[in-house]
Amino acid sequence: MTYHEIFNEVRTELMKADVSDVGGQLALQVDITGEGEGIFYIKLADGILEVEPYDYIDHDVRFICSGKDFINIVRQKLDPVFAFTIGRLKIDGSIEKALEVQKIVNSQKKKILS
Repeated sequence: MTYHEIFNEVRTELMKADVSDVGGQLALQVDITGEGEGIFYIKLADGILEVEPYDYIDHDVRFICSGKDFINIVRQKLDPVFAFTIGRLKIDGSIEKALEVQKIVNSQKKKILS
């Protein structure tokens, strides 16, 4: 997959999430390694989600993984804690903020079921 395909897939999936009731802020930079290498960010601020194809210098946490693995995390086919444990996902920054990504991913179900 190309970077553009990976980014579009992640953005499409995440924009299905209903995060309107998720408070607080999260700035996540995603570094895709290997095929489709590139950087994008996911920002959640008081119920508003942004997914943009830019470097986010002031991020809370950075995920480093392959595009395939990150797409599987977003699609809930790969648990991020498991991916981290087996070394397929590297985390740089706040572990607490990294765990908040699960709120965004789980919010997809809620919107789809609504």
